Parts: sequence; C-alpha cells; structure tokens
Amino acid sequence: MTTKTLLLAALLAGVALPSAAFAQSYDPNASIRIGSLYEPQNLDNTAGAGQGINEAFNGNVYEALFQLTDAGSVEPKLVESYKASDDGLTYTFTLKDGVTFHSGDPLTSADVKYSIERVTAETSKSSRKKSLSTITGIETPDDKTVVITLSARSISLPYNLSYVWIVNDAASDITATEDGTGPYTLGEWRRGSALALERFDGYWGAAPTNGEVVYTYFTDATALNNALLTNAVDIITSVQSPDSLAQFTGNSAYTVTEGASTTKELLAYNDRVAPFDNVKVRKALARATDKARLLNSIWGDYGTLIGSFVPPTDPWYVDLTSVDAYDVDSAKALLAEAGYPDGFEFTLDTPDYDPHPIVAQFLQSEYAKIGVKVNINIITANEWYTKVYQAHDFQATLQEHVNHRDIVFYGNPDFYWGYNNPDVVKLIADAEAAGSQAEQVEKLTEANKIIAEDAASNWLYLYPQIVVSAANVTGYPINGLNSQFFAYGIQKSE
Repeated sequence: MTTKTLLLAALLAGVALPSAAFAQSYDPNASIRIGSLYEPQNLDNTAGAGQGINEAFNGNVYEALFQLTDAGSVEPKLVESYKASDDGLTYTFTLKDGVTFHSGDPLTSADVKYSIERVTAETSKSSRKKSLSTITGIETPDDKTVVITLSARSISLPYNLSYVWIVNDAASDITATEDGTGPYTLGEWRRGSALALERFDGYWGAAPTNGEVVYTYFTDATALNNALLTNAVDIITSVQSPDSLAQFTGNSAYTVTEGASTTKELLAYNDRVAPFDNVKVRKALARATDKARLLNSIWGDYGTLIGSFVPPTDPWYVDLTSVDAYDVDSAKALLAEAGYPDGFEFTLDTPDYDPHPIVAQFLQSEYAKIGVKVNINIITANEWYTKVYQAHDFQATLQEHVNHRDIVFYGNPDFYWGYNNPDVVKLIADAEAAGSQAEQVEKLTEANKIIAEDAASNWLYLYPQIVVSAANVTGYPINGLNSQFFAYGIQKSE
C-alpha cells in the first residue's frame, strides 16, 4: 500500500495515521511543537477557560472516568468496570488500580466525588453542568468504588462524565496549576506566548511517544502558518483559512489531513428580547442569508452547510438545509408579516478574532437587502464571556460552538441564547431518560427538526477540520471533536 493510499485510508477511517506506516524511526524524547490560536484563559475548565484548555489539557494532563475518542466513541478511561441498576437510577463504578496523580497521591473515589461536585457546583462555569443535574447523590463506600444516584434515568451519563476531569481532592485553586492523572504534567506557561507539557514518567498507562509538547499561541492565522513554514512549529491543529493551504498541499514537506468537525459557526439571537422573540423574524434572517456564498468566501471548497445545530457526526443528524433556504423575497414577506415591513436595527456583538469580523460584515451586507441595519460591535473573547454568556446582555452575537452532541443546550431555557420551546425542553429531557439508544435518537431527531423550524439560531456552516503538519510528524488526531487534541501518540521521525 502506498503512503498516499494509506493516508487516504486512515482519513476515511477517522483515525490518526500510525507512524509505523513509515520506515523512519522516531525519537521517543522529541519535543512536539504545536501551533494554535486558542490560548487558555486559565487552566480550570470549570472557570471559563475557553476552548484552548480542552485542546491542551483534555486527555493530556487530566483524564476522566470515560473518554470521547477521536473516532467519536465513548470508552472507559479511569474506570475498570461499571454497572447500572435495572431502573437506571444507580450507577456503580469501580476505579482502575495503580493510578496516581502528578503529585504522587493515589486516585481514590473521594477524588471522583470531589471532581464531579466541582462541575455541578453553583459557581461552576462548565457548559456541561446542566447535563449532570440529575445527580442527587455520590457515595464512596471504599477507595475504589463510586456510587452515583440519579433523580431520573440518564442514558448519557457515561458520555457526560467524559467531560468531568478528575482532579486531586487535595488541590484547591487550579486556574494556574494542575494535579491530574494524565500522561503529561504542566511545564512552563508563559502567558500570551506558550504552554509546555512534560512527559509524566509515573503515568499509569502507556507512555507517550514523545518527551514533551509545547503549545505556541498566535493571534492571527498568517503568523501561525508562517511558523509552520519556518519550522517554528510542527503541527497546526486547525487551519483557519483555505487560502493558506496552497502553501502546504502538494508539498512533500507537509501532510494535510481533513477530518470530521463539530465546530459550528452561528448567529445566535437573544430569543428573550424583541424582535428575536418572534419566530418569523428569525426565519426571515435565515432566508436572507446566502450561506453557500458565505461558506465559499470563508473556506472555499472546504466546510459543510448545516440546517441546524447538529453536525453529521451526531447520531440524530438529519439534513435540514432546505428549511428556511435562501430566498430574499420570502424573507421580506416574513418581516412584513412579523410587523417589520421597513426592517429594523440591531447590534451584533462580534468576537474580535477570525472569522467573526468578516462574517459580521457579510451579514451586515446581506441584511441591508431586506431593510435590516446591523451595527457591528467588536468585543474580546473575555468581554463576550461576561457580556453575552454570563449577563445575557446582547441582541445577537456570533460564536463558534465546538462541543460534540450539544443539541442539549436548546433544552435549557437559561442558556445564553434564551431559546425556550416547551416541546423541545420535554423532548430533550425525555431523550435523556430514554431506556434505549434508539429511543434517544428518535426524540433528539424530533427536537432537532423543531429547532430548525423555529430558526432558534442561524446556523451558518460547519467548520472544516484541517490539520497540517511537517511530514516527519505523525500519530496525531485528525478529528475536531470538542476541540480536543490528544498529544500522547504523536511521533517525530529522526
């Protein structure tokens, strides 16, 4: 099998290419230099750290009871075995033996209890907190056993627990430190510049195939691309512009892979406030958006059009791109029916990093055609978090949502966009209490269709997931599920 064929086969299978496919030997102590645009705001994923902390720490520094693999399956990680009661209200987990934290303390059931309660605490900023709200009790009958009781059946509990990083219960403030069980410890973190992870020789599992990983952070895509071209980094975790790919495709010095993405670019309305509390207004804006032209202007031939919040990798995906398809005349008619024959004016809070400002300008031009004036307000990522996510002080905003299986956010009326359809709330709750996966898929598929018909948000496109590396670097994940990037299998040939 040729290298080119092997690359294609690995890509279609959704797995990282093993370096054993190449004749070269690899350096087990190599430093893997990763370039990224997503520096963590802090190191605690319950404290509003942003997607960068997931990219650097998930599976690398911290581990969970279960792990969402790069292929999208959920597998036990720190759990040796588990069982659910017949009524689905009690789960009993047995922890693996021989697991220690980086500080040297052994993993115990008390650490698991502490870690879950960190995520579900009132002060937690974890977007997955509501997903664990059915937990009514956590018991630790011995050091290796955790018993979780629920108020209602939760078919997604193992999946939801994959978001709970297990932290040493002796740790306190971990916004700038860590004490996890993963294959790497935190090295030096130079804020605004780089974050280093060092191999943990006391790791309970298979040792990483490299000596350290250094994330170097950039504020724009051009500088990031130049870093790879000048050998300052080995990998770009997610290429941000198709224009830059011409520098790498067809060049034997680099490997370009396109995997599955869960990152959705969306125009999110504050559905609590006028005029976005009117479904006809939301549908009008959806029909006034030439999404195909927008996607092409941003990504060329890459990326995918989606008709809802659900990407093709979710089991409840259906093609809903025909709902509120591009039709300017229909958009104008809907606005008139909604009581806005002459349009209206609104402010679009726009994060200051690509591609949001460009998308905002595109929407501004599109909506002017139907008499809607868009005032663009550029804000930082921190401002977005406090103003939009926390305070709900906005009319509309742009954001990329990276999470896997996150239709559940539309079942939470308290989420920042304020969408509240009782039928969807019930369907999502009933899906979680389902007795089988088939029932769960059926209910979430129906919820998916309803949010699309409601134009709950304006889902613009699904990002492509393009990873570019130096040709002598292999073994990295290629799919962009939850922006995680497992580094422990990356190899650099000598």
